[in-house]
Amino acid sequence: MILPEIPSNETERLKALRSYEILDSISEKEYDQLTAIASQICGCKMSLISLLDENRQWFKSRVGLDVEETERKVAFCAHAINDPSHALIVPDARLDERFHDNPLVTGDPHLAFYAGVPLVNGDGLPLGTLCVLDNEPKNLNDAQLTALSALANQVMALLELRKSKFEMEAMLQQLEDKNRELEQFAFVAAHDLKSPLNGISSLTEMLLNTGEQHMSADSVRMVRAIQSSSHQLSSLIGGLLDYYRLDKELTEKKSPLTKEQLISQLMDLFGSESDVELRFKVLPDMLNTHGSALLQVLLNLISNAIKYGDKPVTIVEICVEENVSCYCIRVADNGPGIDSQFHDKLFRLFETACPADRFGRTGNGIGLATVKKIIERTGGTIQVDSTAGIGTTFEFTMSR
Repeated sequence: MILPEIPSNETERLKALRSYEILDSISEKEYDQLTAIASQICGCKMSLISLLDENRQWFKSRVGLDVEETERKVAFCAHAINDPSHALIVPDARLDERFHDNPLVTGDPHLAFYAGVPLVNGDGLPLGTLCVLDNEPKNLNDAQLTALSALANQVMALLELRKSKFEMEAMLQQLEDKNRELEQFAFVAAHDLKSPLNGISSLTEMLLNTGEQHMSADSVRMVRAIQSSSHQLSSLIGGLLDYYRLDKELTEKKSPLTKEQLISQLMDLFGSESDVELRFKVLPDMLNTHGSALLQVLLNLISNAIKYGDKPVTIVEICVEENVSCYCIRVADNGPGIDSQFHDKLFRLFETACPADRFGRTGNGIGLATVKKIIERTGGTIQVDSTAGIGTTFEFTMSR
């Protein structure tokens, strides 16, 4: 028996083989189908997808053979990979000086015929072979050899697809990890800023209450500007904290709401305002969804309708319907409408469609981003339709 030579590029070859994360993986029908076809086309009792690491040949797929691997030194495939551009054909191993006393020839499975096509990656590195074997001497005609080579190409295509899948998953995991780190940083930074801001707000309030009569007009104006800025920044930070708390809150169990609970909670919040009229059309008696998330979405949309309303009475219609898979909710107002050029930006973090509300306060662009995040985290979608001077309608779904 002549032992197979070690390829000159063995280090690179083994590194390439490991990059596919295929060794010792479970059986997969896509590979098994190819070995079955190879066995049938070539008229051979056995067929293998053989991959060679440092000390063994391991079979990703096998037909007609019970063992999962053999030593590399007795592997016919270890000879085949030394000439990656050609198939290795051994018509009768019993008469071949390389194999006549090979344990796989003299003992079980008593090989006589071997034909192997190297599995070669894009860098020209052979990983193993697709081979067919038999206990009797034989040969392959041109059509069979062409078919075996084509099947080897398909094996290699499957391996490349597997590698691309793992690389994509690793990339997505890295992106998710970085995103979590950024969210955690934003949460911690916002939380740590909130306390000193509350202190500034309290101090300015105290200063105005106790010393305004002793201050010049310019001083009062500056203190009020500081107070206004601290309130605005505090609102921004509060919105950020709410935005980044959502992931934890939405992983908790659903909290169903009855129709009466939904209406009464919204009326408690907005019903006492004389220039606001809420109109409800809630069809389901019970909403088996994330009730707290739904209330938060409605609270945000109704608050926006009131803040940006331009009519003597702001009318907001809340409609809730259901189908087999989700709840369909519509919130429509009679406000000034939103220009279509802003529709694509509405749900982006820190994007605003209006410079200021009717009270002169500027938005921070977090509210609608939070709304979208809540809805998408609960498996829904949201869209907006608006007509200038008539009003705006938000339609969204939430899973049941």
